[in-house]
Amino acid sequence: MHPSKLAKSYDKIAARWNADMIESSYGIVMIDRAISYCTNKRTALDVGCGSGGRIINRLLGNGFEVTGIDVSGGMLALAQENHPAVEFIQADISEWETTDRFDLIVAWDSVFHLPLPSQKPVVQKLCRFLNPNGILVYTFGDAEGAHVDTWLGEKFGYSSIGIDENLSTLRGSNCQCRHLELDQYPLNHVSVIARKNN
Repeated sequence: MHPSKLAKSYDKIAARWNADMIESSYGIVMIDRAISYCTNKRTALDVGCGSGGRIINRLLGNGFEVTGIDVSGGMLALAQENHPAVEFIQADISEWETTDRFDLIVAWDSVFHLPLPSQKPVVQKLCRFLNPNGILVYTFGDAEGAHVDTWLGEKFGYSSIGIDENLSTLRGSNCQCRHLELDQYPLNHVSVIARKNN
């Protein structure tokens, strides 16, 4: 799904998503595991941060200076209300560039919305945005392909290059997988934690 269409879909469900997820513990076990791998806890980037809430709260609580990025203006308006001291950027991660580097990058249930041709370049970009020994945690589908589903009455696109190609992309981007699991089995949802080599 093109990011502009994705933004419109999330704009429409922003209030509902915020109400459902602001206090949720969904994904927190993996976020905590990723944080435990961090040797430095200065800067963090939350890719597809939505309205913030549980993940940003966890990052702030561990002492990170957090930047959030999302394509949805509606989500970011809520995020700014939820976290007034956090910097938020409305942008498409496949096009956004920065000279900043991060000790931790979280892309929880966000990269998998990008079109299939964008998957590998974005993973490579996220690895490039890491400081040496930085940690990347993100999610994707276990098999290569793309499809569209309806959620909360809106259509959302999903795509993945699969487990093997994600791992190959990490290795080719100077990152090593430290943890991988199908964390919602029997669903095909994969979460992975990788560390950038020093």
